[in-house]
Amino acid sequence: MISDPLSLVFLLLAGVGAGLTGSIAGLASLVSYPALLAVGLSPVSANVTNTIAMLGTTVGAAAGSRPELAGQRSSLKTLCAITAAGGAVGAALLLWTPSGTFTFIVPFLIAGASVLLFLGPRLRKYAERADGHGLGPLAGAAAFAVAIYGGYFGAAAGVLMLALLSTVWAQSLARSNAAKNIATGAANLVAAVVFAFTGKVDWLAVVALCLGSVLGSWIGPAVVRRLPATPLRIAIGLAGLGLAASLAWQAFAA
Repeated sequence: MISDPLSLVFLLLAGVGAGLTGSIAGLASLVSYPALLAVGLSPVSANVTNTIAMLGTTVGAAAGSRPELAGQRSSLKTLCAITAAGGAVGAALLLWTPSGTFTFIVPFLIAGASVLLFLGPRLRKYAERADGHGLGPLAGAAAFAVAIYGGYFGAAAGVLMLALLSTVWAQSLARSNAAKNIATGAANLVAAVVFAFTGKVDWLAVVALCLGSVLGSWIGPAVVRRLPATPLRIAIGLAGLGLAASLAWQAFAA
C-alpha cells in the first residue's frame, strides 16, 4: 500500500496528466500506468489500480464534454451496453488467463488503430451505419473487442475506440472523442467492479490518481474543442504509434 506523501502527490500530478491525455487522445495509461510502476506497485496491482482510478477520467470528461455529448444519448446507450459487456469479459480474462500472452498482441492493436485514425475520413463513407450515426454489426463487434482489451489491460483502449468511432460515425472528431470517453468509461466501470474484490488494489493510490484525473479530463475536452481536427487526428495517431513501439520493445526485449 502506497502511503508515502511524496508518492501520493506524484500520483496526483500524474493523474492530472493522465486525465488530460486520456480525454484528448485516449492515452491516459501512457501516463498513469508507468507512474504506478514508478512508486513501487507490481504490474498486476498497477493494472487493476489504474483501471479503477481512471474512472475519474470518465467523470471529468463527461462534465467537460456536455456540448459534444448533446444528441448522442440514444447511440451511446447501445454503445455503452456493448462496451460494458466487453469490459466484463476483459476483466475475467485478466484474472483467469496468463497475462504474458496478450502483451505480445497489444502493440499491433495500437499500431493498427493509429493507422486507422489516419485513414478514418476516407474509410468513413464505406462504414456500416444507420442515418450516419449508428453501429452496424461489424462496428458493434469491433467495439466489443476494444472493450475486452480495455477491461484486460486498457493502455490505449481509447485510441482504439476513437479510431473506430471516427471511422463509423459521420460527426466531428470532438464529438467522437466525447463519445469515446463515455464508451471506454463503461468498460472501465464494469472491470473496476470486478477488480475491486481481488485484493490487489492500492486504494490510496486510486484516490490520488483519480482526483488528479478528474481535473485533467475536465480540461481536456476544451482543448479538443479549440484545436483543428486534422492536426489533432495526426498527433493522436503519431502518439499511438509511439506507444505501440514502446510496448513492442518492452514485450519482445523481455
